[in-house]
Amino acid sequence: MPNNLHNYLHKFTLLILFVFINIITLKASDDGNTGKISGVVKTSDGKAAPYVNVAIKGLNKSTTTINDGSFSFFNVKPGTYTLVASFIGTKTEEQSVIVVANQTTDVSFALNESAAQLNEVVVSSTKTINRKKLTIGKMNVAPMDLPQSVTVIGSDVLEQQQSIRLSDVIRNVNGVYLYSARGNTQETFGARGYNFSSTNMFKNGFRVNSGVVPEVSSLDRIEILKGSAALLYGNVAPGGILNMVTKKPLFEAGGKVSMTYGSYDLYRPSFDVYGPITSKLAYRLNGTYEKANSFRDNVKSEREYINPSFLYKVSDKTTITVEGDYLNYDFTPDFGTGQINNVIANVPRSRYLGASWSTGNTKQSTGTVTVNHQINSQWQISGGINYQHFNRQYQTTERVLPNANGDWARTLNRAKTLEDYYTGQFNVTGQFNTGTIKHNILFGIDADRYNSTAYTYVSGSSYRDQNGTVQSVVYDTINIFNVNKYKLRADKPQMSPLYNILTKTNRFGAYFNDLISISDKVKVLAGIRWSYQYIAPTQVTNYYLPALATQAAGKEDKAFSPRVGIVYKPLANTALFASYSNSFITNTGVDVNNAPLSPSLVDQYEAGVKNDFLNGNLSVNVTAYRIINNNLAQTAPFLADGTTVNINTNIKELVGQTKSDGVELDIAGHPVKGLDILAGYSYTNARYSKTSTSVGSNIAGQPLINVPKHTANTSVFYNFYNGDLKGFKVGASVYYLGNRTAGNANTVGQTQTISRLVNVPGFTTVDASVGYSYKRISIIGKISNIGNVLNYNVHENYSINPIPPRQFLTTLSYKL
Repeated sequence: MPNNLHNYLHKFTLLILFVFINIITLKASDDGNTGKISGVVKTSDGKAAPYVNVAIKGLNKSTTTINDGSFSFFNVKPGTYTLVASFIGTKTEEQSVIVVANQTTDVSFALNESAAQLNEVVVSSTKTINRKKLTIGKMNVAPMDLPQSVTVIGSDVLEQQQSIRLSDVIRNVNGVYLYSARGNTQETFGARGYNFSSTNMFKNGFRVNSGVVPEVSSLDRIEILKGSAALLYGNVAPGGILNMVTKKPLFEAGGKVSMTYGSYDLYRPSFDVYGPITSKLAYRLNGTYEKANSFRDNVKSEREYINPSFLYKVSDKTTITVEGDYLNYDFTPDFGTGQINNVIANVPRSRYLGASWSTGNTKQSTGTVTVNHQINSQWQISGGINYQHFNRQYQTTERVLPNANGDWARTLNRAKTLEDYYTGQFNVTGQFNTGTIKHNILFGIDADRYNSTAYTYVSGSSYRDQNGTVQSVVYDTINIFNVNKYKLRADKPQMSPLYNILTKTNRFGAYFNDLISISDKVKVLAGIRWSYQYIAPTQVTNYYLPALATQAAGKEDKAFSPRVGIVYKPLANTALFASYSNSFITNTGVDVNNAPLSPSLVDQYEAGVKNDFLNGNLSVNVTAYRIINNNLAQTAPFLADGTTVNINTNIKELVGQTKSDGVELDIAGHPVKGLDILAGYSYTNARYSKTSTSVGSNIAGQPLINVPKHTANTSVFYNFYNGDLKGFKVGASVYYLGNRTAGNANTVGQTQTISRLVNVPGFTTVDASVGYSYKRISIIGKISNIGNVLNYNVHENYSINPIPPRQFLTTLSYKL
């Protein structure tokens, strides 16, 4: 790590200490003349009531009860006050309290509703997308007050739709889509024209590897922050970020066990138990086992997942959460049906073209420690550290690229990737007034270290076996249209690694953000981030090949990422907003002077309106955006002398441009008791808008790869709470993904005489569900893709995987 990074870290550490000490000093001056209010909110049957809003009448102070129903107010001046406890869908409760200097006033509320009734209210009539709890923004701000589009998919939706993959959940978020499913090894998502990749995927606020198919049974909710998130998270691609929030420990004993069974011998038992260990320590443990075949011949999978967590209340101001998870995933690599001249091959949906012995495995483990400390009612500090280990390997025949008559010389490949990821972050949030203007600020730093080791087993057209003997990479020949044309091999070759490459990446960032409430109707959000990234010289370990050169020097990238936005609320339930933000994308390659290429800077503009109707039970939001990459890396036309034609595509210049324009409509809520609606539509026009004429450069006007122009989704569920059908629930979901251009982008001077693009038509699927609950027992069944629609997920032009056909799924659950 270069010395200048150590200097930056030292300076920012001192700055944090200075800010923290001043916060404590400013607030501590009031402690001698103020008192504290501490209390708990419970339901009528004595259960804890979380997420209830508690406010002090006449003061600008409010808070929300945590999982055990408790709440606290600090630094309250002596006097008599009225506390108000409110929860949408329940009766508001008030209570008078007397605050005495240097003393704690204890208070308790009892809601009229029981725990079961309160849960019913939560599911059926509260928290639209503009009001839901949100951690992805790192500030205590309602989505209604953010000049940015936000979507939260809660556990109720996951349960209603029986989601078992993250791609199932993402269908509820318009403008976000499954980008590709390469070789059945992972799911990659995109938004507003740009691929998420590992930089845009988070779990509990920490960046997580996207090379694994994540487990959703442990998730409490999924948060999507669309548009730029560079200020908060640094080097992220434009379009948006996704944060998976896991279930947390509770100080109330409970849980659930369930069994899911589905088509193609899917068996999926799971459990989730939680409760107190002591009055200050709570736990949660959930786990899942899954074993399944597939609609694809010879394809199968097996998963084991465990997720323990502990919550320790050091005091009423400080909590420590320790959590971890482990996933072991065995799968069959599957590179799909193939294409001929960039037209998807017409073979049966069930036909598997890989070798019969193909195997794959992914192991991922994470550990996280987070600390939250409430200095007083207005100021809070939080921080955490996270470690992740990722190990994925597979061996198969891949890249289904047959000739015109369907013959394919199956080529072998083996892959292995090891990753270790260390991340940490520290945040200070606070609220204060300057005259009549209110401030809600965030100051923080984050840093991570990322070590990735990639093993290479194939060089050109050959590999070495366990004895070091050179073997041909061509395994055998099959015909994708007639599998009986040739005799297929069944032996599994032993492939030894040729070399591995270790890449170390260090990132660091510091950011400041202020939500300024000029009045109740006008809010301004302004902030800036400084990011630093250093990629160390690669370290190569050779096994059979001659020594490979190590990268001569490391690569540094630095960038400022500003953000500014305004929110105007003409009505209490309507907000108009507009924002501008800037982010950066790191580039590979060098310029004509052989210097590492600078980052590409991306401007993002967003405007829209957020509306809550029917007393806050229905949200209807509309957002328009434009994303411009002003300096896209393109092949340089000439070398440094300005006359010699450049034929090296690794020598580039920042002269290109991409644009993505779009409109999104979000509808979500509970317009009447028992009815849940989640719907949306998006239009995206993402294309290369300016390019170079040099060989290897992109072509202006060509669409960005794998971006559908249109997506739409509608999900409707109805729960019967009264009458003869009490306990029943019915639902239906419709999903539309429009035409998209997949494959590989065409380039200037390419050797192919035909387009390298694969045109994929749009499709619509319909799912239907019905369920019944009685006391602690519930059962729900689903038929997905009722129309048995055939379509494909395409990665470049060699992994073309059909979507699942009509299937059924049913889950039986018992609440503990």
